[in-house]
Amino acid sequence: MMTNLFSSFDPSTTMFMSMNWIAMLCTLLILPNKFWIKESRNSMIKKIVNFKIYKEMNFIYKNKQILLILNSMFMLILIMNLMGLIPYMFTPTSHLSISLSLALPLWMSMILFSWLNYTNLMLAHLLPMNTPLLISPFMILVESLSNLIRPISLSVRLSANMIAGHLLMTLLGNMNQINTIFLIFLIQIFLMTFEIAVSLIQAYVFSILMTMYSSEIP
Repeated sequence: MMTNLFSSFDPSTTMFMSMNWIAMLCTLLILPNKFWIKESRNSMIKKIVNFKIYKEMNFIYKNKQILLILNSMFMLILIMNLMGLIPYMFTPTSHLSISLSLALPLWMSMILFSWLNYTNLMLAHLLPMNTPLLISPFMILVESLSNLIRPISLSVRLSANMIAGHLLMTLLGNMNQINTIFLIFLIQIFLMTFEIAVSLIQAYVFSILMTMYSSEIP
C-alpha cells in the first residue's frame, strides 16, 4: 500500500486502480535519451547532469557498474521529485514504500555479496583499528547497527524532506482569505522555488550517500 499518515494530502481517485500508481509511469516519458535524430534540449540537459553526477561519483568510487546503477537511480528520483510539483500530481518519493524499494534492494544485494565473497574483510570492517579491547564488543555492535540502519535512514530522509514542503504548500493553499491572498501567493512562489532545489538536492544526497556506502564495501 502507498498510503501512510499523510495520504489525505494525495490526489484521491475512485477507480479500481488508483491514478497515483499510473502517474509513476510518467517518468518513462522523460527517461529515454533520444526520439529524434537531432539532439533536443531535454537530452542535452540530461547528458550534462549525468556527466556531472557521474564525475562526482567517480571521485568517490571507481566501480563503473555500480556508478551506472546509481546514476540511473539519481535521474529516476529527480524526475519523481519534480513530478510532484505539478498540481494534482502524486509524489512517489514522499512514501516510504517507494523510497525503501529504491534503497533496500540495492543495499542488501551489496551487503550479501560482500559477506558471501569477502567474509574476513567484512568482519575486520566491523572493528576499527586501534580499538581498546574493553569496548571492542560495543564497537562491533555499533558498526553492525549502523550498517543495518543505513537504507532506512536514506529512505526516511528522502520521504521526510519531500513530504514536508508539499504539506506546507497544501496547508497554505487552503488559506483563501481575500486580505491575505497576495501574501500567500508570494509565499507559494518562494516555496515552489525552494521545492525545486530540494528535489535536486535530495536526489543528489541519496545517490552520493549510496555511493559512499558502496565504497566501504570490498
